[in-house]
Amino acid sequence: MTLDQLPIGKEAVITSVGGEGALRLRLLDMGLIPKTRVSVRKTAPMGDPMEIRLRGYELTIRKEEAEKIEILMEAAL
Repeated sequence: MTLDQLPIGKEAVITSVGGEGALRLRLLDMGLIPKTRVSVRKTAPMGDPMEIRLRGYELTIRKEEAEKIEILMEAAL
């Protein structure tokens, strides 16, 4: 499952971060690294971008970027 599929209000743990080059490095620099808990707070009216919460702060990312982040749902842990 990828981060863009996580329902609002649910928690998950990042298992891997995809992408290539500068995009992957930017995602990792923003704190989106494996074993980090993340939850979706809200999405824009058209579904893009989405606001996520991780490490005690909110971050807004595009759905296209969220598709590259693999997660494991909290219930499956």
